[in-house]
Amino acid sequence: MPELPDITAYIIALESRILGQPLEKVRLASPFLLRSVQPPLPAAEGRTVQKVRRIGKRIAIGLEGDLWLVLHLMIAGRLHWKKREAKLGGRQNLAAFDFPNGSLVLSEAGSKRRASLHVVSGEQNLATLDAGGIDVFSADLETFRATLSAENHTLKRALTDPRLLSGIGNAYSDEILHAAQLSPVALTGKLSSEEWERLFAATRTTLRLWIDRLDAEAKAEFPEGVTAFRPDMAVHGKYGKPCPRCSDKVLRIRYADKETNYCARCQTGGKVLADRSLSRLLGSDWPRTLEELEALRRK
Repeated sequence: MPELPDITAYIIALESRILGQPLEKVRLASPFLLRSVQPPLPAAEGRTVQKVRRIGKRIAIGLEGDLWLVLHLMIAGRLHWKKREAKLGGRQNLAAFDFPNGSLVLSEAGSKRRASLHVVSGEQNLATLDAGGIDVFSADLETFRATLSAENHTLKRALTDPRLLSGIGNAYSDEILHAAQLSPVALTGKLSSEEWERLFAATRTTLRLWIDRLDAEAKAEFPEGVTAFRPDMAVHGKYGKPCPRCSDKVLRIRYADKETNYCARCQTGGKVLADRSLSRLLGSDWPRTLEELEALRRK
């Protein structure tokens, strides 16, 4: 799922292309994309784009008359900038937003249709789509700590809860926790003051690093290659690869359709975290340390 750095890059690219441009037409290839009824979608046509804004993991396009088109790309949704009135061929292309200088096309890979488009009128209605998470760049350490420790959750869950933090998901939470050298299953209620300081600094530093990197790319060309798996990431998507800090192999916890990647040496004191499916299979034979894991692999 595109997260804060990716959404910021999209916004940078869109601002240079659609700000001040009239939205000539909206074409829907999938009626399931549109999740609102009032105002009607055709009401957006003919209005000039005045703002482009991030709301959590959503992209909000502000049109004259305080009308907003709000896109949530979910896991597999992506944006593309194409020639004006680009054809919506294939099952993946769900909508096109036509401007005088080109067409913004929304696509979604796979068979599940999770991406969404809302049309809302006014700032008050726009605010209802905000999950309420704080912006880590405008918050101080005390606000960050108080927000994440309001309930006792694992760090992985706390970092990715949109009601707590704005714009962070599975990929960048892995990178943040690796940078902070903290376990993804550590509980917020048990962190020391020094660990909170490390987590706060790592969150800001990691996000700023990727925002700056992706923004620079977006200024050169439209970000067509948005992905949660980037070659320069430290641990996310790097299962079995060497940790860039200690060279031990990156491990993972798999659950549902997601996985958490981490380095046991750097983040858990060498303890191998239980993977739900494998630990259920292995029972008491589940390795508890890196040494036990390596011994199991050699069998």
